[in-house]
Amino acid sequence: MSRSLLSKSLRFAPSTLSKSAFANKPLNSFHTSPAKMASNNKLNSDTISDITAREKQITGQDDPVKGGPTAQAQKHANQTVNPDAVSDITQGERKITGAEAPLQGGPAAMAQSMATQQAQAAGNSDGAHASGKLDSKTISHITAAEKELTGHDRPVKGGPTAQAQKHAKEPITSEALHDITEGEKKSELAKSRQ
Repeated sequence: MSRSLLSKSLRFAPSTLSKSAFANKPLNSFHTSPAKMASNNKLNSDTISDITAREKQITGQDDPVKGGPTAQAQKHANQTVNPDAVSDITQGERKITGAEAPLQGGPAAMAQSMATQQAQAAGNSDGAHASGKLDSKTISHITAAEKELTGHDRPVKGGPTAQAQKHAKEPITSEALHDITEGEKKSELAKSRQ
């Protein structure tokens, strides 16, 4: 339940990296079109194949890397792209690139774009307006979700609220999302120790 509250409160910002492996390759050369991504927003065989193609372009290898973005996406097969999936795919990309920021046009950027489209569609359907930043309203939603998760009135030290506050007023990037998700795991651990 908390994950759905967090995903409703989070809005993603596009990733950027000046030296991208994809700088000279247009995104439309991959077989999943932006319109198709927007229509399904699931990690189905088409989108996982696209993630694999992007991973192959980064690594130059025929097979996906163990623990890389394809493997991480497969853990979420047939699920709607959610913050956990974006975080896992980002971690997989970091494993193969060693870079902290997602590559422009890479697997993590693709997953982030899908999640952004999904969040915008959800925002449009409920009349919400997303700032795309970790503003006070967004952090307030994260705090409320954390309180619901833990059953405590105060946020957990190092939990999602604390992680969101570290990125206050910044665009919501996959790095910020990853930190918040890691904080949520601490909150879940704190709840299990009750």
